[in-house]
Amino acid sequence: MKSFETFKNVSANTQPKAADQHSSARIVVVGSANMDLVVHAERLPARGETLLGGVFATFAGGKGANQAVAAARLGASVAMLGCLGRDEFGAQLRSGLQHEHIDTAHLHTADDISSGIAVITVAADGANTIVVSPGANAALTPGHVDAASADIAAAGMLICQLEVPLDTVRHAISVAAKLGTPVLLNPAPAQPLPDALYEQISVLVLNETEAALLADVPVDSPASARVAAARLRAKGAKTVIVTLGAEGVWYSTDDEEGHLPAPRVDAIDTTAAGDTFVGGFAAERVRGASIRDAIDFGQRAAALSVTRQGAQASIPTHAEVRTQAASAAALR
Repeated sequence: MKSFETFKNVSANTQPKAADQHSSARIVVVGSANMDLVVHAERLPARGETLLGGVFATFAGGKGANQAVAAARLGASVAMLGCLGRDEFGAQLRSGLQHEHIDTAHLHTADDISSGIAVITVAADGANTIVVSPGANAALTPGHVDAASADIAAAGMLICQLEVPLDTVRHAISVAAKLGTPVLLNPAPAQPLPDALYEQISVLVLNETEAALLADVPVDSPASARVAAARLRAKGAKTVIVTLGAEGVWYSTDDEEGHLPAPRVDAIDTTAAGDTFVGGFAAERVRGASIRDAIDFGQRAAALSVTRQGAQASIPTHAEVRTQAASAAALR
């Protein structure tokens, strides 16, 4: 199993390293890329209700692409494994990832299906609802994973979510486990997972809804998150991190557990906050940080993201997070 040894910091503006350099700094993300169609409203609509909305905008999104961009901006060398449609949204999404210096050699194009989209409503208090149409994301296959096995073998971490087919995610995790590459799974959108999968997961990052489903216990506080984390670790996950929004994070490992409060900010849009946390945590972790320090970094990055609108557009850079942390320390 690869270790998370300290390595030279890699700027988000550095070109991706070749797979044969076998760098623990490199992250491979297997997941979705969507175009987000966002409308703002005073509040979220009730069931069956029609609301008059405000500003409409499109943003590059998708949990996989969001996490890839976050990891890249926050200091890691990143490769993206996914599938786009041969349409204008697909071209824009690919160009956006390449602009972040993310390796798109394994970002495939499907000829007969549109790129994925997400329809998002954002309320005045920053809360949101999201409906995803997977499109080409559903065309990502285990064969695509096999074609990227050399990159997975060379990576310091593999990141997966559940916006691409579960069979493909399971295969990617199995390949990484056999190659000795640590796996971070963000099981979103929430769905039941095979019990055998947990033993192959190095880090399980999930929110209250996902933790409640997978651990079969209500989760709405650090105390209940502790119960859920214990149940998920008993299934085999080595480290469990439950994100609780404004209530912070509960984490549990073989050696320690604890609650880290969230930085206090005025949120205007929580879209991609969880993805920013995942990317920031992963980038810091493969850089050699402890679990606790990586969580703290991820939280600070996520806190900055919710003060901005959009998905990828809201994700801060490594320098911005460090500057914010230094400013907060100076005020103490």
